Amino acid sequence: MDATPSPSSSSPFDMVSSALGQYIPRGGAAAAAGRADSQGERTIPRYVPANPAPGRQEQILGAVNLDWDLRITRCNLDAPVFAGVDAVTGSPFVDLLPPGDVPTVTRRLRQVLETGEPHVARVQRLRRSDGSELVVSMSILAAAAPQEGLTVSLIAMARRLHLYAAETAIGTSLDIGETAQSLAESLLAWGDVAAVDLDFAVWTGEAVTDRPQGRVRLRRAALVPDRAWPDGYVTPGDDLPSEASRLLAQAVRRDDAAQAIVIPDRKAIERVLGSPRLVRALVPGDRAAGVACIPLVLDGAPPVVLGVAEVWRRADRPFDDNELFDLQELVARTSHHVDLARQHQREHTQVLALQRRLLPRAGGDTVETASVCQPATPDSAGVGGDWVNSFPLSDGRTALVVGDVVGHGLGAAATMGQLSMEARALLSAGLAPDEVLEHLDETVTLLDDAESGLAAGYSALGSTCCIAVYDPVSQHVALSSAGHLPPVLVPPDGPAGPLAVRPHPGLGAEFALREPFEVHAFATPPGSLLALYTDGLVEDPALSIDEGIGRLADTVSTVHPWDALEEAARRVVAALAPVRRRDDVTLLLARMIGYRKGDTATWRLPARDDAAARARTLVSALLGQWRTRDDTRDSVVQVVSELVANAVRFAGGPITVRLIRAGHGLLCEVGDTGNGRPRLGRNGLLDDGGRGLHVVHSLTTRWGVRWTDTGKVVWAAVAR
Repeated sequence: MDATPSPSSSSPFDMVSSALGQYIPRGGAAAAAGRADSQGERTIPRYVPANPAPGRQEQILGAVNLDWDLRITRCNLDAPVFAGVDAVTGSPFVDLLPPGDVPTVTRRLRQVLETGEPHVARVQRLRRSDGSELVVSMSILAAAAPQEGLTVSLIAMARRLHLYAAETAIGTSLDIGETAQSLAESLLAWGDVAAVDLDFAVWTGEAVTDRPQGRVRLRRAALVPDRAWPDGYVTPGDDLPSEASRLLAQAVRRDDAAQAIVIPDRKAIERVLGSPRLVRALVPGDRAAGVACIPLVLDGAPPVVLGVAEVWRRADRPFDDNELFDLQELVARTSHHVDLARQHQREHTQVLALQRRLLPRAGGDTVETASVCQPATPDSAGVGGDWVNSFPLSDGRTALVVGDVVGHGLGAAATMGQLSMEARALLSAGLAPDEVLEHLDETVTLLDDAESGLAAGYSALGSTCCIAVYDPVSQHVALSSAGHLPPVLVPPDGPAGPLAVRPHPGLGAEFALREPFEVHAFATPPGSLLALYTDGLVEDPALSIDEGIGRLADTVSTVHPWDALEEAARRVVAALAPVRRRDDVTLLLARMIGYRKGDTATWRLPARDDAAARARTLVSALLGQWRTRDDTRDSVVQVVSELVANAVRFAGGPITVRLIRAGHGLLCEVGDTGNGRPRLGRNGLLDDGGRGLHVVHSLTTRWGVRWTDTGKVVWAAVAR
């Protein structure tokens, strides 16, 4: 019976070393030439095959043990493919690396030491004593107990394996910058410096034509190794000088198929570039004297060139035909990944542009707003249907809207945009929040009928929305909700908590489940803070939804009146949003300010023939107290007189006149009990009906109608 192995025999180093025999061919003139290290330990015997099989040389293993100072304690690099890689016991492991790779690899080694999590299959170059380099697949593992430190396994990569590994690494991201960076890191196996320059249209996600008009604009998308570059050198995010773009474009955009271009020495490079400024911008140092430029070609009829990859080398290492073939093959294999990233960039840009278009603008004089929108994932598939919006209404009120459309991606974003714009249009037209939700409910139902929504494979049924309208004069908010979570109110002199809003089914519910939308009105004195949000902010698998809303109320209550609202909103989201989000996180904070008491005045007048004269007297006296300019006073008095006269003539009942001093203008409101809508028609010069509205239209910057439970309010704004 076999003896129980010691703990050290199962260490990663020993397991890798024992596996060497599977990859180093045995037989023939094999010689067990053990080599001792400085501590007297012997490594696995070195087998030298008499007739090595070519297929067995494709992948060769080696192992290196490191201590906490990243110095080599043991190594097994005896396979012939590692010849010239001098791993001396006691020397730093980074001595085996090219200088430009030292910071990145050191960071990875330290990370595995601290966390114990392995870093697997990194494509890495090792320096040989003759100046050449060996490409390996490097994995970093924590050493097994009772040993300490790290075990670094190395797989010498033959050409086929390297091409496969490089293509696999490049295709893991849909971010165009990361894709270009992965391509550049893979190309570094053939040179000292690698760069990827893309057509600007590719960088922005636009369509690339096979014969662009005018000069080609190239932008540097990736550059390796990561090091400090001198001033003037083109680094990622910079546009190449126009002369360089023209030269590269002429090199790769030919009448026939695009081909790789090789400039073998520095003298030829300087002759081609023709300018010291271009040499400083493009040539990475004095030692890099030769360059191979390989176009990124998208197959098609005709082929489309997306950009160009450049590999720079020293003069003593010219490119041979096999290397150029490998470079072209790798770039050709990965060009479609670049195009996929371009398409994703275009889609992502479109969706984000839509979301940003719907974000609230700066608050007005009567309310301060701040919002935070964070998608569940950074790609377009994670951009969902959450939206917030706040905008001033023409009559001096402010609308606050938050919604959550079911799903993610372009379908949800398109529905989000349609509902948000419709809500804004209806609120601006003077409809109440419950009436707006009725229209949105009908819209969602129409979007999901058999011919449109369901046929497109997307359903918006069950989407939610909450609409709040703040009146800065009465200092009240009218709120309606369609299946949305209740807003949180923090009054200036009371405890914070969610509003007691009656639950309602989401938009597009079945006819049997539909109920009338209710309007919930509540007071918001100056200093009140209202929080509207989506479920991604408060949902936590470990908590009930009520506990999540309670946490939000507690967090929002810590916002002080003097805190900057933008910073406060980010702080609230940072405190509550889960680290691994499964849904979008959206928050809208609104701090109520209202009008000062002396900036508003309200009068109630009987619907008699002298009502217009009485209104002129009251308004003129108030404007004198406000020290309004004479021309503005005359305009306001005339507007109020015409509106009151129309109310007496066409409506009846008591008339309410309200004057508001707001910002850079004056807002006049005349309310009555009528339900007829005033219309501005094309009346003749001698027609009596409708002349009052023409006068109002000529003296104001805008006017409109707002419906109330008892009638309507006609409002008009006059500049001062």
